[in-house]
Amino acid sequence: MSDAASNSADAPHIPVLLRPLLSGVSPVFGIWLDGTFGAGGYTKGLLEAGADKVFGVDRDPLAFEMADDWVADYGERIELVEGVFSKMDEYAQDLDGVVLDLGVSSMQLDLAERGFSFMRDGPLDMRMSQDGPSAADIVNNADEAAIADILYHYGEERASRRIAKAIVKARELEPFNSTLQLADLIEKNLPRTKPGQSHAATRSFQGLRIAVNDEYGELFRGMMAAERALKPGGLLAVVTFHSIEDRMVKKYLQARAGKTGGGSRYAPEVQKEVPAFELLTRKAVGPDEQELAENPRSRSAKLRIARRTDAPAGTVDGKKIGMPTLSANNPNTKTKGKR
Repeated sequence: MSDAASNSADAPHIPVLLRPLLSGVSPVFGIWLDGTFGAGGYTKGLLEAGADKVFGVDRDPLAFEMADDWVADYGERIELVEGVFSKMDEYAQDLDGVVLDLGVSSMQLDLAERGFSFMRDGPLDMRMSQDGPSAADIVNNADEAAIADILYHYGEERASRRIAKAIVKARELEPFNSTLQLADLIEKNLPRTKPGQSHAATRSFQGLRIAVNDEYGELFRGMMAAERALKPGGLLAVVTFHSIEDRMVKKYLQARAGKTGGGSRYAPEVQKEVPAFELLTRKAVGPDEQELAENPRSRSAKLRIARRTDAPAGTVDGKKIGMPTLSANNPNTKTKGKR
């Protein structure tokens, strides 16, 4: 195990909303897929709750390195797959359940060398798979409009244009290489935060991380892959951490559950698809007071659960579920929208 993995393994990693998730999918049995293995908290929870086997999927090789000291205890009940959850139907079929815990894991945040956090100085990286373009590549090479679009559409940063302009000006003198270097610049270009408010760089770092890892595209493709991989009666449980993700999950499940509302009475009647999911959580489930006390990182988490029907798997128009149109693999892609 590397020093990074060893140091991260020493810190407690608390799976967010595990108790309500296990309660919502109870009784747990059969074969499950944990599409965001991370520190293995959901996988362990599912196995201890009664799952016969769990496929643990993660694109971060460090996740499996960290699991070396405990995963063997479960023998053939765990199968680890290095890959993206948007391809889960290539890894397994006829699943009894799928769990997705979106966003960046606590182990990634806690490692300064991964470059996800502005609280510790490290390389401006943010790549979950540790390959491909990094956050530094975007801020040092993308044009001003593209950077502003990423911060606004992915990070919901209202001052995106001001920050993008400052980034472009500063990089002419010195390229951005570290997390604190970028965080300090953002902080200097925004009003001073008041006590209790998030750090000034929070939204910008979120936007860059999402762009680097194509998280929205992965989520959109992942929900369709789950629809293909789940057997009739199988359960899909998704934990999100900010409003855009939750809105995408909500709209996707509503669309595939036939809950998108009626059309105009003046328009020709359109034949509706047979629902592919049944909603089990009408409203998103959040953390209770006990969880907030145990794990402050859970404060923005929301859980949604749906059950697969026996209808054929289908597709959803990304625009109908609020899928952002920026291309994470091409940060120079322009999007329309007021800022």
